[in-house]
Amino acid sequence: MSFPLLTATAVLPAIGAIATAAVPAARRTAAKWLALFFSLGTLALAAVVLVRFEPGGARYQLTESHAWIADFGVRYELGVDGIGVSLLALTALLVPFVILAGWHDADPLEDVSPNRRWRPTQGFFALILMVEAMVILSFEATDVFLFYILFEAMLIPMYFLIGGFGDRAAPAQFAATAAGGGDEAAATQRSYAAVKFLLYNLVGGLIMLAAVIGLYVVAGSFSLAEIADARAAGTLSMATNTERLLFLGFFFAFAVKAPLWPLHTWLPNAMGEATAPVAVLITAVVDKVGTFAMLRFCLQLFPEASKWATPAILVLALISIVYGALLAVGQRDMKRLIAYASISHFGFIIMGIFAMTSQGQSGATLYMVNHGISTAALMLVAGFLISRRGSRLIADYGGVQKVAPVLAGTFLIGGLATLSLPGLSPFVSEFLVLVGTFSRYPVVGIIATLGIVLAALYVLVLYQRTMTGAVKPEVRTMPDLRIRELVVVTPLIALLLFLGVYPKPLTEIVNPAVEHTMSDVQKTDPKPEVEAAP
Repeated sequence: MSFPLLTATAVLPAIGAIATAAVPAARRTAAKWLALFFSLGTLALAAVVLVRFEPGGARYQLTESHAWIADFGVRYELGVDGIGVSLLALTALLVPFVILAGWHDADPLEDVSPNRRWRPTQGFFALILMVEAMVILSFEATDVFLFYILFEAMLIPMYFLIGGFGDRAAPAQFAATAAGGGDEAAATQRSYAAVKFLLYNLVGGLIMLAAVIGLYVVAGSFSLAEIADARAAGTLSMATNTERLLFLGFFFAFAVKAPLWPLHTWLPNAMGEATAPVAVLITAVVDKVGTFAMLRFCLQLFPEASKWATPAILVLALISIVYGALLAVGQRDMKRLIAYASISHFGFIIMGIFAMTSQGQSGATLYMVNHGISTAALMLVAGFLISRRGSRLIADYGGVQKVAPVLAGTFLIGGLATLSLPGLSPFVSEFLVLVGTFSRYPVVGIIATLGIVLAALYVLVLYQRTMTGAVKPEVRTMPDLRIRELVVVTPLIALLLFLGVYPKPLTEIVNPAVEHTMSDVQKTDPKPEVEAAP
């Protein structure tokens, strides 16, 4: 038997989570280095997967298949296509930066007795590694039931990361208005955000569970490969109404996770109350499972229903683009602004997926990767800024570029990537999505460009209010980025620049997978209308 490489990429961070959680309470620094070591080991394995993946090869590669719950036809089946391997690599890349950025986020505010059992630092990093393991395995799963288990299980560590390790800038913001004191009010807000995150996603998951059971009743299998073979052989047929109901069950769960308007309201609360590294984990990693699943499961399992639902989904995506951007413009909280910007960006991703063109779906996949990098850069620098000032409110800043020019410069690059400036990687993604959408749905493409205009507005206004102008007294002694923080930010900015001018390595991996998806839904790109020469 060949080495189970895909399994190893998920097992290694899971082992790291257990080992980190077991470190004694007094050895906080050792726990941090251990978590970083396992995350870097996972990144090395992901690099091996990326090297061994052949873009022109079979649709699913490095496959593994083992009997799991034989009586119910459930198998442990893994495989990656170009879309899955790209997001696997993104996850493995971002987690070491998340760990480094959150190096002191879970340190106790006062000395902890060596005999205490509660180990908040160890728990924080162990939960991050556990989320990484589950997300990676979800990008690899080709058995629908296995994917469902992972889709739901990742909610538990995320719940504790949001509710148990909140933003320490929050108490200062609530102290003036909360009758019970800043710490108590902040804890209440964190609990509310965590419960809201959990309930929204659990409801979506339960609806998906009903659809998963319905799929098994109709298809007799949970395996994507077996269902595809049965469909190709003509032995699997679904009644139109049945296929549409099953599609809606899957899509609802993925739309909550994505998040798509009007199922998005949990995201600003979760990102606002979580620490900046955990906020990156939410929007740059976990939420990608929703949009990835739309490509892998909705379009592949229910092609006719996907085409039937396309007009309504495009309308919802347009609302997400414009609504998210408009709310971002009016935000006073820096982290909530980035959260609403992400809602707008996810609207672009979903629009590209359901434009049903190769440019749109390639752009949507690139958008998932590039949004992860750009949002991580912007949110982590914002986190460094917030940790210095102790406030998330935009009005509490001003003149930062005069006292911390490197911090201000990296913040600007992250913001420019968020508004998809040409030369930075998100521009390529957004351009392909808009071109692919316009070629089939020109009105939708035209309206979506409003999101670009609004993005420029909220990013530039954010930079102006925080970084320029007179230096506020509370900002005068603000230190610039430290070495650890530069180690976090510099590679992300380098990637934004590299993929912005040379996206070919990524498009070569993604495009063959997009061709398979287009074949699943039996769609071809519209031919350009060119008038014959006289």
